[in-house]
Amino acid sequence: MTTTDTVAAAEAACRGPQEDERLLVGLVFGSMAAQTVRAALRLRVVELIGDAERRAAEVAADAGAAVQPMTRLLRALTSLGVLREHAPDSFSVTPAGARLDPTRPDSLASLVRMFTEPAILRAWEHLDTSIRTGDIAFDTVYGTDFFSHLKELPELSAEFNAAMSQAVQEAAAALPYAYDFGRFTTVADIGGGDGTLLSGILRAHPALNGILYDTEEGLAQAPATLERHELAHRCSLVAGDFFRSVPGGADLHVIKSVLHDWSDEQVVTILTHCRRALPPEGRVLIIEPVLPEVVDPATADLTYLSDLNMLVNLGGRERTRADFAEVCRRAGLALASVTPLEQAPPYHLIEVTPA
Repeated sequence: MTTTDTVAAAEAACRGPQEDERLLVGLVFGSMAAQTVRAALRLRVVELIGDAERRAAEVAADAGAAVQPMTRLLRALTSLGVLREHAPDSFSVTPAGARLDPTRPDSLASLVRMFTEPAILRAWEHLDTSIRTGDIAFDTVYGTDFFSHLKELPELSAEFNAAMSQAVQEAAAALPYAYDFGRFTTVADIGGGDGTLLSGILRAHPALNGILYDTEEGLAQAPATLERHELAHRCSLVAGDFFRSVPGGADLHVIKSVLHDWSDEQVVTILTHCRRALPPEGRVLIIEPVLPEVVDPATADLTYLSDLNMLVNLGGRERTRADFAEVCRRAGLALASVTPLEQAPPYHLIEVTPA
């Protein structure tokens, strides 16, 4: 028996039937908690409460809702850590809940909306089928792939772009100081969306120029991001398809939270195009979670649920170090280093060189 097995057995022995039941019921109720937070967003609960302490009846009136159901919602949000109840029917917003305010610069409202969106969740109803067949449930449910679906729905596409921008904020703040960008002259962000990550890099390294590469839909909000950070003169926007090519002219390619969207064959294609576009001294910097070879429940995070999300909605996967090494090898690249991005877990910096 391994050490992990011994620890697991000891923990199981300490738990009683009630603890096991609470664990399983808590997991099952997780989807209800997500919809509770989604309802709070749609009713603008956090915005209506603001920085003050407000009574449930006041929030209900401003939201155009009935008092008793609103009170029940506010108490449920309190149980989830989004609000705090100071006296009967009197609530304020917690620091975590404040990030549901879409007007805040550190807001996660779009991220929450996107991952409680029916377009994301319907495919999860067919997870067992995807497990049996390996097929992408989203394609079966909607008759098209995820990104083609977004292309037909501009508002949902804009929400997705905003969600990805919010998801990258922490990494955008940490990455510029966690890697030696000073060795390079031009960095290309492959699949860089609205430019939040690349803007963080360019602002921290004034000698660098940038290339932001994505589809036309992916770049839709990029001009506003670059203008806001006064970086338009140092960064060019290039629309294209990384399954066909990537632009030349950069000695560093950054690829964050892109490869996990795709199958191994597709990842090899993307990386092969990067290899062809890079100069001999160039580098590829992949920024993604790196799964351990064995799951440790004590340190496991949401990456394993992300892995299943990739399966049902996109056909991609999260990867181990060995998985990354293999797709890079097939693309004519070699792993140079794998380093945790400690200020933005669970991301790692995977530096890749031409083989």
